[in-house]
Amino acid sequence: MLPYAFNDSPGNTVMMLLKKLALATLFAVVLALLVLNIWGYLTLGKLAPAQNPQRDTDANRIVMIFGATGSVGDGLLQAAMEDPDVERVYVVSRRTSPRIDAAVATGKAELRLQQDFTDYSGLADILPQVNTVLWGLGTSSLNVDDTTYSRIHVDFPVAFVSAWLAARTEAPMSFHYVTGMGTDANGDSHWAREKGRAELEVAAMAAGTGLRTFGYRSAFIRPASGRANPAHYLLQALLTPGKLVISSEDLGAAMFEISARTGELPNGSLIDNADSIAYAHAYAARQR
Repeated sequence: MLPYAFNDSPGNTVMMLLKKLALATLFAVVLALLVLNIWGYLTLGKLAPAQNPQRDTDANRIVMIFGATGSVGDGLLQAAMEDPDVERVYVVSRRTSPRIDAAVATGKAELRLQQDFTDYSGLADILPQVNTVLWGLGTSSLNVDDTTYSRIHVDFPVAFVSAWLAARTEAPMSFHYVTGMGTDANGDSHWAREKGRAELEVAAMAAGTGLRTFGYRSAFIRPASGRANPAHYLLQALLTPGKLVISSEDLGAAMFEISARTGELPNGSLIDNADSIAYAHAYAARQR
């Protein structure tokens, strides 16, 4: 037998094919990331924070947070707890979490257990006080059917805004809804249309009142530092050039900055990921 005959064995051929496939896959991923980052860099960021804005220091005095047990809401809660202008935080949730427990232990936050997110009569005593609502409640469209998805992402926030406006209509009031990149009331996907419908409905309800509503069409929202893992940080590094990533804490900071600038953005404004980054930077500069 020739000494090189072993090199033509079926096993070696398969290994070579697998290596080529792996290289091709890696090349495709790198190319996709490059294209995505270029697209984000060139198209995102349509809003520019005013350089010398007027801020209302009472705009975020009383905050209410929904979805605080999730990866996004967890960071929103952390941002609220760290904001010096926030005096009181109401966390509305079906259950608690380590972050919620720690917040409650400080005395600054209060947990309100809520099972039915279409009936807010149990919050009637505090709704008149609330200035700012951070809505991070939601789930993936892969986890539920279309009817349930609509109930969570449309019926729940619409019912809340209705109850809130029945209790209070005077400014400053702001409702910040994390809807996600790709949200579009005229989109092809059910999830995109329903979140877009929710944005439009709450904005229409707020028209003519002291409430401003904002839809955050964020890209990748990195979990808060206490929940993020190395894979999250790697993805953050890969998406940063295109402004396609923001931490959940920074997203909360952007929301508070937008709330405080009561005369800057109108009701119904849509905030993309680069916009959120810009307002988070403005918030950080103010805290220094």
